[in-house]
This record gives sequence, structure tokens and C-alpha cells, in this order.
Amino acid sequence: MVLAKICGLDAPDSVATAMLEGAAMLGFNFYPPSPRYLTPERAGQLVSAVPSGVDRVGLFVDASDEEIGAVLDRAPLDLIQVQGAETPERVAKIRDTFKRPVIKAIKVESPADLDAAQVFDGVADWLLFDAKAPKTLANALPGGNGISFDWRMLKGRRFKRPWLLAGGLDADNLATAVAESGAVAVDVSSGVESAPGVKDPERIKAFLRAARSL
Repeated sequence: MVLAKICGLDAPDSVATAMLEGAAMLGFNFYPPSPRYLTPERAGQLVSAVPSGVDRVGLFVDASDEEIGAVLDRAPLDLIQVQGAETPERVAKIRDTFKRPVIKAIKVESPADLDAAQVFDGVADWLLFDAKAPKTLANALPGGNGISFDWRMLKGRRFKRPWLLAGGLDADNLATAVAESGAVAVDVSSGVESAPGVKDPERIKAFLRAARSL
């Protein structure tokens, strides 16, 4: 079984489906330009329905302590995911300030990007490897663009911390992605949507069933 995180959840039906089908982590997006953005108040309503044993993850992009704190005041979260240009020092400060594990997203295009990720290994509690958006992609987001990188670059890599594979995953390509990368944990957002920011419970179900089969 591959551990799975469903990110960008914003509605009760998709949260319920993700829980029922065995997602290990549920992600909630607090980056305002994203079509998956949630207000802290709305997130508080959604995370209140999540039982213990399922990790609630908040996604932030270059957020200040005040912005993170304002979300945590209204939405209890178990982990903080940082998806921007945060430095190792910033990651350590977030971890120490909010007393929560931190997932650091790493944008990957070439093996050099994986080499550069080593500075976060041991500072963050998790690493997340996502595709670096090409400069030609209009309106690119820090994540959730539905594009992938060469998964084979990760095969055989060793890290101190656990890591998740993200970027362009869906139920159909998940088995190949896991086989080529060696991932034991995966993250999906756009791959379980019917339109940008619109989660499809049936696609969530299919993805999580595919993850369970591996």
C-alpha cells in the first residue's frame, strides 16, 4: 500500500470520500491565487470533520507567521506544507514557532534540483517532490499544475526524511510513477479534479484505490 495525500480539498463530499477511501493526509490550500484557496473559516468547518489518525495539512506559499497563525487560530492542522521559496532557516523557524511538522515542497526539473534539496533534508520533517513549472506555462501555480517530471531521477536516491511524490499523478499513471520513482507516499491535487479547483469524488476514490493496490 502506498500512503496517499489528497490536496486542495474544499468541499464536504470530497473530504468525506478521501477519509472513507483511506487517505493518510488531507491537504487544505491557503494560497489566495489558487483556485483551491480556502478561507480559514471555511477550512475550520472542513477539518472539524476529520477524525484523529488522518493528518490535516495546511499548504502555504511564502506566508508570514501572522498569516499562518491566523489560519491555525481557526483551523486546527497537524502539519504545515510550504510550497514557495522558503529557505532552510525559514522552514526551521516555522517548525519551532508553530510546533508542528513541516513538509517542504521541492520543484524538480533536473537531477541538480534533487541535489539542492539536500539542504532541507533533516530540517523539514517531510520532503515533497513536485514538477517545476516551465517558464512557458501561463498562470503557473507553485503546485497543482498537473505536470510531471522524470520520475526515474528519484530511483535509488536516499534521504534522511520521508518524502512524497507529486506532480501530474492520477489513477491511471500512479503505478508507473511509483515503480519508476520508488515512492512510498504520493500527493495528488489536479489529478482528482474535473476542472481546476473542482474535486471529483469518483476520481478521488479511483486514485486511493489504486494507491491501496500498490
